[in-house]
Amino acid sequence: MIRLTWVQPEDLVGHELRQAAEDGRDVREIAERWHAAGGHDAPPRAGASEPGAARLRRLAERLLDELAAIPSPLDEPSDLDAIVAACPDWPSAAGRRDVDPARVLGAWQGRAAGCVLGKPVEKIPREGIREIAEATGNWPIRGWFTAKGLPDDVARRWPWNRRSAVNSLAENIDGIPEDDDLNYPLLALSVLERHGRGFTTDDVAKLWLDELPAGRTFTAERIAYRNLLDGVEPPATATYRNPFREWIGALIRADVYGWVNPGDPATAAEYAWRDARLTHTANGIYGAMFTAAMCAASLVATSAEEVVDAGLSVVPRGSRLHEAVRLAAADAAREDDFERVVDLLHERHGAVHWVHTIHNAALIAATLIHGRGDFTATIAGAVAGGWDTDSAGATAGSLAGALNGGVPERWRLRDALASSLTGFDGVGLGELAARTQEMMAS
Repeated sequence: MIRLTWVQPEDLVGHELRQAAEDGRDVREIAERWHAAGGHDAPPRAGASEPGAARLRRLAERLLDELAAIPSPLDEPSDLDAIVAACPDWPSAAGRRDVDPARVLGAWQGRAAGCVLGKPVEKIPREGIREIAEATGNWPIRGWFTAKGLPDDVARRWPWNRRSAVNSLAENIDGIPEDDDLNYPLLALSVLERHGRGFTTDDVAKLWLDELPAGRTFTAERIAYRNLLDGVEPPATATYRNPFREWIGALIRADVYGWVNPGDPATAAEYAWRDARLTHTANGIYGAMFTAAMCAASLVATSAEEVVDAGLSVVPRGSRLHEAVRLAAADAAREDDFERVVDLLHERHGAVHWVHTIHNAALIAATLIHGRGDFTATIAGAVAGGWDTDSAGATAGSLAGALNGGVPERWRLRDALASSLTGFDGVGLGELAARTQEMMAS
């Protein structure tokens, strides 16, 4: 029996119950009914349960619909006008600015390097990442992970991500391997090239159906893809039986929307909103807008603080994401030891799923500020935090690469990106940077 991850109704109820706990809904009676029938809580790291859980499918479908009918009491809007109204520091739209091409290439290089650094340790918790790095003489992290010299007991205790270790360890990296954190920027570039700056959420959806293999989607994106095939139209694709609507998927799709709007966080955030609403709501959308605004600033800014401030300016001040990032940035500015900063993040957010937007965004902001422009320290901090290592590493790398106008030689990969997207397999980052600059002028 095939157990598809992230879409089986019986696997979604536990995640929706956890989402309800996070957004303030009282769903205790529904939870009691689910547990009484033998239903399970959300698994901490897996995406699918045992085959026997399929017997609960009809009940799961009913409960998911009941849960969706209960509104959150939190003031966290998803409509763009309401989001803007909730941001007292929303920036004015800015005119286009000239950008050093090296900064655009540095952004692409940094995204690739941070992603590949995080790939082999994805799903390994913080303590395991540190033990692996220490055992191979790579702590603090200063280079690619390696299996060479790794003691057998450590390898058994903390197994590599099985799909990534074959192409993202120091001994087997050859170019830039395919990853969703790199496919989505390619799709964002494609939607801009095909539809221009007036692209719509429907344009993004159609492009996905044309070009994005369903097996290359996860969590909220896989749910939205399924919804599209079932005839559900955006933005309902983001809410129908989608407990992952505040997870990190929209955040990792937003960089290009910032890069084509250098120095204009407001327009970058609005572009990211159009994309994000296909799959996400509330803090899931804010994470994309936050990232796009930071990427817009990173191409013209002179400091990490300036970049993070630009990101926060487009996030509703009363939201959980704004509070998490604000506290993380303050910790990073105050604490000399980044491990202490991460301790505080885990104390606040340790119960949240490792793929959620809120704590990953906070970690990205913290490592950017604490790194003070050092590319290696920035991507190392994002990965060592132990949550969504390749996604956080990719975004942190994008920002640091843009700020620095490039990445150190040790982090430069052979310039060929693998992808299952039409026309992109083997593409070089130099070509992508040039196409990005063309879209700046469009």
